[in-house]
Amino acid sequence: MDVRAHLQKLHAEGNYREIPTVSPTVVTDYSTNDYLGLAREPGLQAKFFSDPISQTVPMTASAARLLAPRQIEYTNLEVFLSLLYKRHRGDNTAALLYNSGYHANTGLIPSIATGNTLILADRLVHASIIDGIVLSRAPFTRFRHNDFDHLEQLLADKASSYDNVLVIVESVYSMDGDSADIERLIQLKRAYPNVLLYVDEAHAFGVLGPKGLGLSAASSAPAEIDVIVGTFGKAAASTGAFAITGLDMHDYLVNTSRSFIFSTAIPPMNAAWTRFTLGNLLQKDNRREHLARLGVQLSQVLSKYSATPVHPSHIQPLIIGDAHKAVELSRQLLTRYGIKALPIRKPTVPAGTERLRFSLSADMMPRDIETLDNALRDLM
Repeated sequence: MDVRAHLQKLHAEGNYREIPTVSPTVVTDYSTNDYLGLAREPGLQAKFFSDPISQTVPMTASAARLLAPRQIEYTNLEVFLSLLYKRHRGDNTAALLYNSGYHANTGLIPSIATGNTLILADRLVHASIIDGIVLSRAPFTRFRHNDFDHLEQLLADKASSYDNVLVIVESVYSMDGDSADIERLIQLKRAYPNVLLYVDEAHAFGVLGPKGLGLSAASSAPAEIDVIVGTFGKAAASTGAFAITGLDMHDYLVNTSRSFIFSTAIPPMNAAWTRFTLGNLLQKDNRREHLARLGVQLSQVLSKYSATPVHPSHIQPLIIGDAHKAVELSRQLLTRYGIKALPIRKPTVPAGTERLRFSLSADMMPRDIETLDNALRDLM
């Protein structure tokens, strides 16, 4: 492989990436996934460490989960998550922790898609899901984004040839901010009994649904969702991820999911901190309502500068269609106005859909979006 030639090609395409160092002063950060503002909430860490027990929790597991000598923080967090989802799914509910959303998807999918299993995945699912599918070596087809008529057609054509069909979607898509139709998925599962539903709630957890538990929990039949994946590194202001499944599936994953078995567990301190932040997250309905209002305001602003429809969400794209132009607009917003909105380019999004991605946080105010509107008016 000619590494230098590849780097030169990335530069020429406008797709070269660098790890940020010191940035200019940022007035408003639209690149964060801190959707509820918990990561920047004054006093939250101090409150956590004011409990003497929190000060004694180990900073490292020093072993994989199945070997770790200390389990109480993991157990407490998993039991807490299980109880939250049992209210919506019933008693056949268990939670399993993973080190990240990437670890979850690359560990769950190969474990589930075994034998005579077909995978049908939305065309815009996250890279970690794609990698999980590739690792599974299962046959797969990607249906058109959020086109459930296309999915139904594929099921009608293919489902009878397989023992199981694993249908994978994201409840909220990370680059476009639009949502999957969970109710339609439930209808399709009931029509095709060999379907397993897998919903990645990474960008919905903490933001949408009852107490922020996601769109699956908000559906008419949460128990029909076989696997729910959530992450702690966004609205929950921590790190790590979890899977909500049935009891038998939980035990099966403990014995087969390679990223769970062969990775050093997250630090017990992180598990304890996550349990603490989730207690705060559940109480933030006012922030979720504020975030929804900001989403409406932002969509009204971005619609003025976008050639494609922009829908209210806590994630919204401004499609530019050219990598160099997206990079330059991002640079101008940051250096001239202190607005951080990073360019999203190939391979994260398809060529020709290069964009700026705007993520909202509940600690923003309407005036922040007004400032963005003024800046875009000057630059576009």
